Amino acid sequence: MTDYAVVNPADNQKVREFEAHTDDQIRQMLDRAHAAQQAWRETPMRERAETMAALASLYRSRSRDLASTQAREMGKPLSQGMAEMELVASIYDYYAENAESFTKPEEYQASTGGTASVELQPTGTILGIMPWNYPHYQVARLAAPNLMLGNTILLKHAAMVPESAQVQEDLMREAGFPEGVYQNVFASNEQISDIVIPSPVIHGVSVTGSERAGKSVAATAGANLKKVVLELGGSDAFIVLDDKDIDRVAKEAVFARVSNNGQACTNSKRFIVVEEAYDAFVEAFARRVSEIELGDPQDEGFFLGPLVTTSQRDELAEQLKDAVDKGAKVEAGGTVPDRDGAWIEATVLTGVTPDMRAYSEELFGPIGVVYKVPDANAAIELANDSAFGLGGIVFGSDVEHATEVARQIETGMVYVNGQAETAPDLPFGGVKRSGVGRELGPWGMREFANTKLVHTPKA
Repeated sequence: MTDYAVVNPADNQKVREFEAHTDDQIRQMLDRAHAAQQAWRETPMRERAETMAALASLYRSRSRDLASTQAREMGKPLSQGMAEMELVASIYDYYAENAESFTKPEEYQASTGGTASVELQPTGTILGIMPWNYPHYQVARLAAPNLMLGNTILLKHAAMVPESAQVQEDLMREAGFPEGVYQNVFASNEQISDIVIPSPVIHGVSVTGSERAGKSVAATAGANLKKVVLELGGSDAFIVLDDKDIDRVAKEAVFARVSNNGQACTNSKRFIVVEEAYDAFVEAFARRVSEIELGDPQDEGFFLGPLVTTSQRDELAEQLKDAVDKGAKVEAGGTVPDRDGAWIEATVLTGVTPDMRAYSEELFGPIGVVYKVPDANAAIELANDSAFGLGGIVFGSDVEHATEVARQIETGMVYVNGQAETAPDLPFGGVKRSGVGRELGPWGMREFANTKLVHTPKA
């Protein structure tokens, strides 16, 4: 069985364990989800919205406690965790305020001469499989639109964040969501593939996580004719087109690489810099990275905490060692501290070549790789030389040119002269091996909806 336990990555001490659910308990959850959905779909949209708004208020009032739990479970610095809770609250508010307009029937005169109405209707229970790096935000992206639509949610969270997983069901119930509408399940991968996905109760599966996990779940879902949304890995490019205001650009680069301890699929991981700006950027970027101190994630004064587990740290350290052994240069950081916990310094690498793991693999931690290219066309070519296509950032003093470059990057999202921000109304998702489907905005309400035609003949 999967070990659902809280192990503090700051000192590698086990804090608490949670008992996994049995096969019979999971089947009972499926039955409850189905029964709850039959009533929930008939609940007036106004009542659903009031309940969701109450949930948003709970998130704001409990922000610090929820962020502290995250810090203990996966090492996210407290201030960043509190920012996550505000984002979560804004997502729940957004759908409470907009779901009715998003689901308004679209009527038009059909070519047959009759009247056509296209309606978004709920489909049933949706299975969510979520990662540890944004324990609440990832869930909100799925839960908010689908609960407002009238679907119910069965949520399998990552084994490393069971407290955050359970508290979300508790908050749902406290806000007023009926029993069975949202349930947290402590299940093994085998129980998910053998019991949950094949169940006729489940009408869709949403996965945020690794490419490996996405492939496995998608294969099972496909065999059972269940729709999937996959939000997977990324190796996002951060392109620098000129040497204007390079210190500010380097400051933005540090946040883009190191926020959330460098453990976000949308962190910038490849810094692609035109030749004229390369030396100045490397100097400024490395200087700023070298100033970052490792610190207690419960202390609001620190920006970088430990990675989620020592195994995650060890994998990143192996990728770093492989690059250095093959000739890459460490411009800043590069050390694994000799201390308990999953610590690694923020690091800047140059001289990375295609024979190194760091060139093609996602570096899921605070290591940034800087590449020199002759011009914008070469930057575009290198940015697109990746199996992933999630997000990207382009900085340039000529906004029109930077925007044109951004449009040529093969990703689901790209940002010009700013961070890869997320917001309730901005669609989130990628292409290539970064996944399929979109979350947030009106697009998030369509993925697991029945887009139903009602046709009335000409009188």
